[in-house]
Amino acid sequence: MRPIAILSPRLANQIAAGEVVERPASVLKELLENALDAGATRIDVEVEAGGVGRIRVRDDGEGIPASELPLALSRHATSKIQDLDDLEAVATLGFRGEALASIASVSRLELYSAVAHATAAMVSVEGRDMRPEVTPCAHPVGTTVDVRDLFFNTPARRKFLKAEKTEFGHLETVFIRAALSRFDVGFRLSNQGRAVRSLSPCSDLSGARERVTTLLGRPFMDAALEVNAEVVGLRLTGWVARPTFNRAQADLQYFFVNGRIIRDKLVSHALRQAFRDVLFHGRHPAYVLYFEIEPDQVDVNVHPTKHEVRFRDSRWVYDFLFKQAHRLLGDDRPVVPVAEQLSDNLAPELQHQSQSWRMPLNHQPNLGLHALMALTVPHIDRQLDRPAETAEDLPPLGFARAQLHGVFILSEAADGMVIIDMHAAHERIMYEALKSAMDGQGLVSQPLLIPERLAVSSKEADLVDDAHALFASFGLTVRRVGPETITIEQVPALLKGSDYAALVRDVLSDLSDVGVTDRVIAARDTLLATMACHGAVRANRQLTIPEMNQLLRDIERTERSGQCNHGRPTWAYLSMTDLDRLFLRGR
Repeated sequence: MRPIAILSPRLANQIAAGEVVERPASVLKELLENALDAGATRIDVEVEAGGVGRIRVRDDGEGIPASELPLALSRHATSKIQDLDDLEAVATLGFRGEALASIASVSRLELYSAVAHATAAMVSVEGRDMRPEVTPCAHPVGTTVDVRDLFFNTPARRKFLKAEKTEFGHLETVFIRAALSRFDVGFRLSNQGRAVRSLSPCSDLSGARERVTTLLGRPFMDAALEVNAEVVGLRLTGWVARPTFNRAQADLQYFFVNGRIIRDKLVSHALRQAFRDVLFHGRHPAYVLYFEIEPDQVDVNVHPTKHEVRFRDSRWVYDFLFKQAHRLLGDDRPVVPVAEQLSDNLAPELQHQSQSWRMPLNHQPNLGLHALMALTVPHIDRQLDRPAETAEDLPPLGFARAQLHGVFILSEAADGMVIIDMHAAHERIMYEALKSAMDGQGLVSQPLLIPERLAVSSKEADLVDDAHALFASFGLTVRRVGPETITIEQVPALLKGSDYAALVRDVLSDLSDVGVTDRVIAARDTLLATMACHGAVRANRQLTIPEMNQLLRDIERTERSGQCNHGRPTWAYLSMTDLDRLFLRGR
């Protein structure tokens, strides 16, 4: 056994680099954060050989005095925090004082900097000896960090890097995240001497929208719903894409907390639940969201990469995020011109996304279980097939003109036609009516004749002790009867016959993982969705014109009516321009 000894500064920095510097993209992330913390208004990034050969970041921030340059490359040296109070309310992106030292330990680094009214200087260091050398130089106010030959002294790390193209892809992702975090800062990215992206600073919403369009593509912005919500201590802004714009992977999800991009289980769960019944299974929503909270209400010192945070009141944050996203999707109503995604068989130029039209919902009555299915019976309370006096008199989805193959309704709108999948549309209408009725009634509990015993871990049993009120709000009575044993005594009447044990285990799993759960409500909604699907009008049922028009008006009043419960579009719009283009009119 070797004797205990203090690690050398170089070895300590290289160990820290193993956590902070995973690949070239990690280097760029740290350098961009330093530049933003320095108050830069312009940041230029130059990359060679996928970042392994060179990463050069230049900014016009405050700069570093020549006397502090060697200290800037020292471990645990920073100007961003001074005491514990600063750490408990971190207002900067960086705060550990490890990044530059870790990067310098595995590369050949040169740092040029100048402050106002002072002579510029530069310091260079190699990972082998870590002896900084400071010399005067010519440099404008700001800082340039030039990192070359990454991992030259740790060849084992270099072997795990991917191809140059792949590494540059990771670098570009980091660049995009930084550019989305600060619209008031100009960014430029060059690869092998060729400009890849150049973004000017912007100071208004239109400029921000244009940058998002440039970075994420026009389809995202065409489908985006703008978010701007605020309560005491919390603010949420940004864009959420309509459910019709969804992804196979969670690769277009950008969430910033006080300007810092994060990937947090609590946040992801809240937003995923808001999209629960408007997306196909396995599909993911897209969003760019900016969340503001008091710095002392969030702990950013959780993970070396700073991608994870911990909220002081996680339930408060969860409820706020879920309610705002859920309300935003619910308020999105049809308008013409719309832009639902059309069939892949149509020309690409005919594919666009829906806009929104706001109208208050009719209040649904509170119904008992015996009356729920009555909501699925089509009811016509007025004649709505009258001709409109002018195009402006037409409602958003127009008036029905025909039924096609017993499946679709064809409607004449103000400037085109609307095609409605009558089953999918009626299914959504019934589903929302059932949910509204159940929300008014609440979840009625039913005692079990014989309580069901479950063997759980001691940690899960502790969660049951702390969550009596939560279980009760779901219509569940769960008690701890032993160190690792619980009993289920009451369950929601609506879920009679379900697998209670699996449901309770899922609830405990959510509480353990993210601290919140919606499992019972999700199970309830799954049952109601099945009821709505079976009760909705079927294919080949012939509807009268008044019945079709009643369905159109109900769609216009119903939340999330652009998709059925399974995520399928309920209607699509073709403008006269689209039809003229389809049939080559005017050519």
